[in-house]
Amino acid sequence: MVDKATDDEPPDDRPMPLMEHLVELRRRLIYSFAGFILAFIVCFYFADQIFGFLTAPLARQFPEGQHKALIYTALHEAFFTYMKIGMFAALMITFPLLATQLWKFVAPGLYKHEKRAFLPFLLATPILFIMGAALAYYVIMPLAWHFFLQFQHPAEPGEMALEVMPKVNEYLSLVMHLLFGFGLAFEMPVALALLARANMITAATLRGKRRYAVLIVFIVAAILTPPDIISQCSLAIPLLILYEVSILIVRSIDKQRAAREAAEEAEAAASDD
Repeated sequence: MVDKATDDEPPDDRPMPLMEHLVELRRRLIYSFAGFILAFIVCFYFADQIFGFLTAPLARQFPEGQHKALIYTALHEAFFTYMKIGMFAALMITFPLLATQLWKFVAPGLYKHEKRAFLPFLLATPILFIMGAALAYYVIMPLAWHFFLQFQHPAEPGEMALEVMPKVNEYLSLVMHLLFGFGLAFEMPVALALLARANMITAATLRGKRRYAVLIVFIVAAILTPPDIISQCSLAIPLLILYEVSILIVRSIDKQRAAREAAEEAEAAASDD
């Protein structure tokens, strides 16, 4: 049996003045910022390789024999694009470090059962984000780029050729938008589970609002994906599956809460006797 006093008391119940909290927060932010700067330097050094990785889905969709190039029209545009690549890659790499530092800042003020409850969400967050970004990179981007490149056509007698010449900064901005958007969209189970932990939603609520969830999912898919039905369904279907998984997770949380409340009521009744 778990000792209730041990389980309910924070590991460090020493009162901490506000200034100490601010100093601790500053220390955690400095660690995170230092890690980001170090990762940015490394990623900027390997920006060519990262650029090749991000442009590979587009390069593979060009017709055989067609010249493959991204253009830039301002002298400084390529340099700032490489800066953007370094920052983007550094943010992706150091996200676990930032999450760890925030956890270390918050964890001392949590009860042990609260730590056990939130730790799975902390671990699931980067995994779900990577799954969403991978879906965007390996499925959505190839489909979308293939769709858009179909509008090219060679010059015919008396007509102008139509060829794509994408700008490097616009392409990278679109890619980052897709990767971050898909990654954040896949955080839905974590967000709904946290709301359930806060007793703000229940599994019955999610089941009752399923028709609205379907509508919202397709709206989000239309915003995040290029304007073709294949890309939109490629995001909407996994999100709908994640919504159903979220219902199962929230139902499990509801059962745990009900069991805990029943145990507390039984304990209170026993103490009254």
